[in-house]
Amino acid sequence: MSRRSMPAKKTGKSKPKARQSDLFAGERGRGGRENARTKAGRAEYSAEHIEVLEGLEPVRRRPGMYVGGTDEKALHHLFAEVIDNAMDEAISGHATFIEVEMHADGFITVADNGRGIPVEAHPKFKKKSALEVIMTTLHAGGKFNSEVYETSGGLHGVGVSVANALSELLEVETVRQGNAYRQVYKRGVPAGPVKLVQKGVKRRGTRVRFRPDPQIFGEDAAFKASRVFPMTRAKAYLFGGVEIRWSADKALLKGSEIPEKETFHFENGLRDFLAGAIEGNTLVHPDLFAGRSEKKSGHGAVEWAVAWIADDDGFLSSYVNTIPTPEGGTHETGLRTALTRGLKAHAERMENKRGAAITAEDVMTGAGAMISVFMRDPEFQGQTKDRLANAEATRLVEGTVGDAFDHWLAGNPLAATKLLDWVADRAEERLRRRQEKEISRKSAVRKLRLPGKLADCSNASAEGSEIFIVEGDSAGGSAKQARDRQSQAILPLRGKILNVASAGRDKLLQNQQLADLVQALGCGTGTSYKDDALRYEKVIVMTDADVDGAHIASLLITFFYRETPKLIENGHLYLAVPPLYRLTYGATTVYARDDKHKEQLLKTVFKGKTKIEVGRFKGLGEMLPSQLKDTMNPKTRNLLRVTVKDAMRAATAKAVERLMGNKPEARFEFITERAAFAEGLDI
Repeated sequence: MSRRSMPAKKTGKSKPKARQSDLFAGERGRGGRENARTKAGRAEYSAEHIEVLEGLEPVRRRPGMYVGGTDEKALHHLFAEVIDNAMDEAISGHATFIEVEMHADGFITVADNGRGIPVEAHPKFKKKSALEVIMTTLHAGGKFNSEVYETSGGLHGVGVSVANALSELLEVETVRQGNAYRQVYKRGVPAGPVKLVQKGVKRRGTRVRFRPDPQIFGEDAAFKASRVFPMTRAKAYLFGGVEIRWSADKALLKGSEIPEKETFHFENGLRDFLAGAIEGNTLVHPDLFAGRSEKKSGHGAVEWAVAWIADDDGFLSSYVNTIPTPEGGTHETGLRTALTRGLKAHAERMENKRGAAITAEDVMTGAGAMISVFMRDPEFQGQTKDRLANAEATRLVEGTVGDAFDHWLAGNPLAATKLLDWVADRAEERLRRRQEKEISRKSAVRKLRLPGKLADCSNASAEGSEIFIVEGDSAGGSAKQARDRQSQAILPLRGKILNVASAGRDKLLQNQQLADLVQALGCGTGTSYKDDALRYEKVIVMTDADVDGAHIASLLITFFYRETPKLIENGHLYLAVPPLYRLTYGATTVYARDDKHKEQLLKTVFKGKTKIEVGRFKGLGEMLPSQLKDTMNPKTRNLLRVTVKDAMRAATAKAVERLMGNKPEARFEFITERAAFAEGLDI
């Protein structure tokens, strides 16, 4: 089952901890004289150095705390915050349509026909209108009180004010009691008071027009239709009671299939959303399990849609009050529990003993699922709202979906039987793989099609197909999400494989990881090797860009050199070149292979720039799928073909034996002879 992109983790090796000493060590030098650095430090730190950030200044100083960074994803979070406000009006029953328009000058406009933002003086801030308070004050808004909004995506009162703070220019127009009012802001600061621009207006609602600030997101900062369009369409799927009207300047759509104008209105909600997402896939049964609870009082309302995909990886997309939660949370836990318990209970009712071994992993691995929850006071982890934390969401979803799933299984006996058999097959396959290390299979695909093992490509021909051999399940998970499923297969290996140059034949035959690799390739080894039986045109070793990764790559190359030399001779073996560094400035992100490449990029791509964010990847498992795509995409990647020159065959064989063989003295001699050529050791 595919997993959404994980949050970026700290990269690079940690510095050793400083030795702990006496608190006052170094205060005085020899002869009792005060340390000069300590004395200077005392003079430099006083009350005047304590800063108090007011208004929206904290947002501009530390945008990452509010929108998750300054990259392209963070930039589009501004649009998400603004359209979420319009969606809250629609969900509360006060707006029937939302308009989204992208302009050629970089601005984007979001309008609704809701109640409009109040413009009268705020009771607490007599000299400011309520509109200005909402737009310029953190933690100000109408969503703290459930009497105004029964459910909403805004929680902390910082969403639209953050968008205002990080916009170069923002214009807001609101209609109240038939009068239209307008106010303009520059980088979060009002350019003037609220002005009455028109009386006797028949329309109603709020219109916000804004452009991201290049000082925050970089000179090339701009909204992209390829991101805004699907975000807009998704909102219409998540609430069938609203019509969303999309329009964009033709100049912004060159080379894309995005329409200039489109109207979205999906009465069937997530059912339509899921049907579009799985179009073209083969399903275990064509019937979708979908529904919604209409009751919005009490704990909240739930909508869901689930289908089981027979020919592809599954996925799980979740939302809370129309806010996407890519990191999941308690509502996803409730869905997994409801589906697993429901299917196991159905197996018991049917006296099908095969259902006893079913786990949530078996049920969800091939499921294409969407879950949307509407609830009061949702609790998220972080301002970007990537993960739901409310414990009551688990109970809400589990109870609502569980009851509906029981009725669905009982009312669709054919679908229930097919689903139970399919999931039971996966459970038995999982147990068989765990209990039996050596078992005969008709094909490597069936043997290895398990979590953490081979994720095959859909291409049935070896021509154009590739297999990436990666280290560990973590790297395998990222690679599975970054790959092209049509032509790229992923085989994760756990840790360092056996060194075939020093191991005996009995150990080689007993090694399960190498057996999995050989059966996945399908070509055999030694005298049994058949090139026409190789299931992939390219065999690509993709390991971390560090010493451990190089060691694993060396062990794999040794295996192929000793056991399948024809695979190398026929040009099938490659090494991927993953990045070691990620360099970011504003919306610009590039990757460096090594230290030398990093310095080259700093002098060219980022010439004259300061405060460049440089992150060092610990490994492929630390990379987001979107970052790993450049390493795997045939259009952007770098591959090194492994070859053995005819004139160097004898020397190569000798070098492999000395370096990888079972004689440590020969290895020591080999390393000593070449120590002078070692550069940039990563130890």
